[in-house]
Amino acid sequence: MPLRAADILQCVPYSRVVSGVTLYGDAWTWWAQAAGHYDRGHVPRKGAVLAFQPYGPMQLGHVAVVSAVLSDREVLIRHANWSTPGAIEEDVRAIDVSEEGDWSAVRVWHTPTGQMGARINPTYGFIYSEKARLNPFRGMSGVRLAKAMPLPDDAEDLPLRKAGPRLAYADVSRIGDERTLSDIIRDVKRAARLK
Repeated sequence: MPLRAADILQCVPYSRVVSGVTLYGDAWTWWAQAAGHYDRGHVPRKGAVLAFQPYGPMQLGHVAVVSAVLSDREVLIRHANWSTPGAIEEDVRAIDVSEEGDWSAVRVWHTPTGQMGARINPTYGFIYSEKARLNPFRGMSGVRLAKAMPLPDDAEDLPLRKAGPRLAYADVSRIGDERTLSDIIRDVKRAARLK
C-alpha cells in the first residue's frame, strides 16, 4: 500500500521545530511569508532555513535547516523527506553551485547513493531565525533510528562502508497518548509567546 504524504514526516514541520522559524504552509510559500517577519538573505548562517523553489519532483518546494557553515559555498543541513520518504537526515552536505555564489542553485547530498545529488535545485535563499541555535527534534509521535548489531570478533576481514549521515524515520500517526502535529504546533506557538 503506497504511503500518503499525511502518513510520513514532511520537511515543513521538521524545519519549523529545528529552526524555530514559525511559518506554516507549503515550503515554497515560506520565502514570501518570511518577508517582514524574519530577515532573509543569500549568506548561510547556522540555524537559517534554506528555502527551495518548486522544481522537478519538489512541486511544493523544500525547506532545510543549516546546522553548520563549512565555507561560503558549503554547508551542512538537517532536513526531512528528501532522499527517502519521511526520513530525517542530519548534517548532510549542500553546496552552492550558482554562478554568482549567491546560493540560488544548490546540490544536496543523496544518502541512498552515497554521493552529491545529480539535480541542481533552485532556491530562494535563507530565512534567518531569531536565534542561531538548533532545537532538538523529538518526533511527531515516534522516531525510529536504525540500529546495527555489533560485529563479531572475527569480522576483521569484512569490507566496511564509509559512515554516512544518521537517518531517522518519523511515524506521524497517533499512537497511544503521544502528541499529534497539532499538539506540537500548539506547543511551539506557546513557546514563541513566552519568549
